[in-house]
Amino acid sequence: MEPWMVACIIILSLLILLLTGLPVAFALTGLSSLLLFSFLGSSALFMVVGAAFKQIGTEVFIAIPLFVFMAAVLQFSGIASSLYKTMHMWMGPIRGGLAIGTIFICTIIDALSGIGATATSTMGLVALPEMIKRDYDKNMVVGAIAVGGALGPLIPPSVLMIIVGGYAQLSVGKLFLGGVFPGLLIAMAYAVYIGVRCMIRPQDGPAMGKEEQGTFWEKVKNLRFVILPMGLIVFIMGGIYGGIFTPTEAAGFGALGAIFIAIIYGKLTISNMTGALQLSLKVSCMIMWLVIGGGCYSALITVTGTGNLVLDILGGLPFGVTGIILVMLGISLIMGMFIDPVAICMICIPIFIPVLKALSIDPLWFMLLFVISVVIGYITPPFGLNIFYMKGVAPDDVSVMDIYKGVIPFTLIKIGCLGLCIIFPWILTYLPSLMR
Repeated sequence: MEPWMVACIIILSLLILLLTGLPVAFALTGLSSLLLFSFLGSSALFMVVGAAFKQIGTEVFIAIPLFVFMAAVLQFSGIASSLYKTMHMWMGPIRGGLAIGTIFICTIIDALSGIGATATSTMGLVALPEMIKRDYDKNMVVGAIAVGGALGPLIPPSVLMIIVGGYAQLSVGKLFLGGVFPGLLIAMAYAVYIGVRCMIRPQDGPAMGKEEQGTFWEKVKNLRFVILPMGLIVFIMGGIYGGIFTPTEAAGFGALGAIFIAIIYGKLTISNMTGALQLSLKVSCMIMWLVIGGGCYSALITVTGTGNLVLDILGGLPFGVTGIILVMLGISLIMGMFIDPVAICMICIPIFIPVLKALSIDPLWFMLLFVISVVIGYITPPFGLNIFYMKGVAPDDVSVMDIYKGVIPFTLIKIGCLGLCIIFPWILTYLPSLMR
């Protein structure tokens, strides 16, 4: 059978399976097993087993359940409510301050969780009712919460970056550091947009009354809720940057630090720990099944020569290297509108890596661009995941169309920031270049 026919069968079969609603992990594993058997015979099934064990045995993936557990413990410790209370007092007097503060709180939660759903779901329950009650523009606030949570896979420590590092054979520590500047850039761009919008249209984000602001000493007292989470983030990233411990060891320290924070907050109860362990088990199992499925699919792509065929197609495009980069990023962005970012990594990375090597494109820089592009899909209509997370926790009078309207300006801002990272590569590569 001609290579192009094999490639068409592989790609179209996967698309059909995904459209049926079959879980992505099982679609990848099942399709890989079936097609390897069909093309190469029963002996090829050993490749499926080998690929699965290779992924399970990859050391860096051990960090995934530990970071997930850290996020779960912090979620059950009520840290989001405490952070929001602090932000409420400091940012409330500013026009649009509650929405700007929500972006900053989402950024902190994202840095503690590394998962796109955590901040959106939590702040949708905590912050949305408060802002709606104070007559903030509904579209703006649901958009701000949805996009704020979508920074999770970009701001380190990020579960998605661990997966990208494992599959692309890149330093996870350098990927973490590379995500710092773009994550902060996007968060600041969101805040500036909200601030300017509320200056032009004060009715979209009215300032809070003096009676609700609290005294200066009350504000200072509430800063204690920010110190511990920020300290944990600095400890983890500082340890990785300084070469004191690996990302996997950092995940262990992060999980231990989360338990200490829960103890200090008086939230280390049996019910909270049980809930955190159950959530960690559920999320970790889901991610690891995707990792296994991705390994099997990667083996299928490699052994059938599909990756080389895609390389020839992309290499023959008359757009130059920059054009090819934009095409690959466009593919990942479009896929992000429909399927989970982890699944996109499983599908795209085995195909993109040969292209990067052939065209001498810096894989660290491109994979950071890839992560940003995929994360944009979290908030892009029609099926961005965070749109539906937002809808799941929003009141009944908030429709999906309201969320669509809310996220569109933020999506354009994020695409603009992606463009800046393409034009100025140092935004992504400067911090990693300093790593020991």
